[in-house]
Amino acid sequence: MRSIRINPRDNVAVALEDLSPEIRAGHKIALTGIRAGENIIKYGLPIGRATRDIQAGEHVHTHNMKTNLEGILDYRYEPLPNHFVISESNETFSGFRRSDGRVGVRNHLFLVPTVGCVNRVARTLAERINRRLPCGSVDRALALEHPFGCSQLGGDHEMTRAILRGFVRHPNAGGVLVLGLGCENNTIDSFREMLGEFDPARVKFLVAQEEGDELAAGMTLLEELMQTASQDVRTEIPVSELIVGLKCGGSDGLSGITANPLVGRFSDWLTARGGSTILTEVPEMFGAETLLMARCRNREVFDKCVNMINDFKRYFTRYGQVIYENPSPGNKAGGISTLEDKSLGCTQKAGSSPVNDVLAPGESVRVKGLNLLTGPGNDMVACTLLAASGAHLILFTTGRGTPFGSVVPTLKIASNTPLAEHKRSWIDFDAGELLREIPVDDAFFRLVLDTASGKEAKNERNSCEEISLFKDGVTL
Repeated sequence: MRSIRINPRDNVAVALEDLSPEIRAGHKIALTGIRAGENIIKYGLPIGRATRDIQAGEHVHTHNMKTNLEGILDYRYEPLPNHFVISESNETFSGFRRSDGRVGVRNHLFLVPTVGCVNRVARTLAERINRRLPCGSVDRALALEHPFGCSQLGGDHEMTRAILRGFVRHPNAGGVLVLGLGCENNTIDSFREMLGEFDPARVKFLVAQEEGDELAAGMTLLEELMQTASQDVRTEIPVSELIVGLKCGGSDGLSGITANPLVGRFSDWLTARGGSTILTEVPEMFGAETLLMARCRNREVFDKCVNMINDFKRYFTRYGQVIYENPSPGNKAGGISTLEDKSLGCTQKAGSSPVNDVLAPGESVRVKGLNLLTGPGNDMVACTLLAASGAHLILFTTGRGTPFGSVVPTLKIASNTPLAEHKRSWIDFDAGELLREIPVDDAFFRLVLDTASGKEAKNERNSCEEISLFKDGVTL
C-alpha cells in the first residue's frame, strides 16, 4: 500500500512513502480530476479549494490549492447525540496522593520566579540542591525560568500570575520555592494572596532584595522542602484521577492518520474511565471547530467554546495578522497544505468524547472528561499552559521531531517509523507501525500509565524541561 484514502468521500489520497521528488510521504495525490474552485476533500471534509484544474494523480499542495476559511463567524448550537458512557474501571497507576486529595505523578521541587530578574538565582539554587539528591522520593529540583512578572499591564500581567499560580499549586511538586526580587509588579505579597490556601510546609517564599545572601537563604528553605517531600511515597491511584495534556508539533501529513488518532483513542479510553484530557492549540481548531462545538455537553460549554474561538481570531486581527496562515514551513514540507488540513488532523487527538469544559490560561481542570484550553499552537507556550492547568503529563505527537519537553513528562509520539528510528533519543513511541497494521494501542496505553508511575520520558532523561509564558500585551 503506497497511499491511503482516509475517508470514502475524499478526492485525494495520502502518500505513505516517497513516490517522487515532489510527492513525498504525507503529501496528497488527486484521486480524480478536480476543477478550479472545487473543494479538496480529506478526512471526508473540505480542507480548501483548487486554485486551478488538477489532474488525477497530480500532486495536491500549496501550489494548486488554498484555504476556504474566513474571519469571525456566527455559530449555531447543533449538538450531536451523546452516546458516551463512563465505565467502571479498576485500572490504576502509582502516584503521590497530596494532603489536599490531589494526585501527582512526580515528586519534584519547583523553583518558581515571580519575575525574570531572579531566573539565575533559581537556576543556581536548583543546581545546588540537585547535587544533594537523592533524598527519599524526591525526583529533582526544576527552575521554572521565564522573562516576565514585571513591566506588564492589565490582563497580560494577570495571565502571567495565573499561569505561575498553576505551577505553584501543581501536584507534581512535592515542594515549591517562590522567588521574588522585591520591586517587581508581581510582588511576593500580592502573589501569595492570589494563591489562596496552601500548605506552608510545602510552599515557601524568598525575596532576594531582603536577604544578605539570597543563595544561602534559598538553600535553607530548599533543604526544609526536600525533607518534607522526601517522606512522600507512591501509592496506587485510580486512572480516573489522571489528567493528560494533548499536543502536536512539527506535524506532517501522516500525523492525522497514525499518531493523532492513536492519542484520540487514548483520550476516549481515559475519559470513559473518569479521567481527564486537555486539548489546546486554538488556531489549530480553526476549520474543525464546529466538530468540537457539536460535542459540547450543554449550551453553556458551547458558548464558552464559541467565545474561545472568536476571541482568538480577534487576537490575530488585533495585531494585524492573517487568521488562517498557520501551517509552518515544516508542516508544509510534511504535506500539510492549509489550516483546515492541519486542524482536521490535529483535533483527532481529542477522540470522540463530549467536550465538558473550556478553560482560560491558568485555569485548572474543574470538570472531568475532555477539556478545551485557550492557547496558541506554539509548542513551548501550549505545553506550558497544559501543565499550568494541571496536566500530569503531555502526549506530544510529531511528524518532524523535537527534543523539547515541558516540566511535566512529555511523551513524544512519532507519526512515522523513519523519524522514530532516526531520533531514538527524542521519540518515546512509534505510531508509524499502524501503517503496517501492527496493533499498538495496548502498548501505548501501558506506556502512558508506566510514565505516570515514574518511568522516565525521553525529555526527562535529556533534561529538556522548560516553560514559556503566553503573553498578550504591552511591556513597559
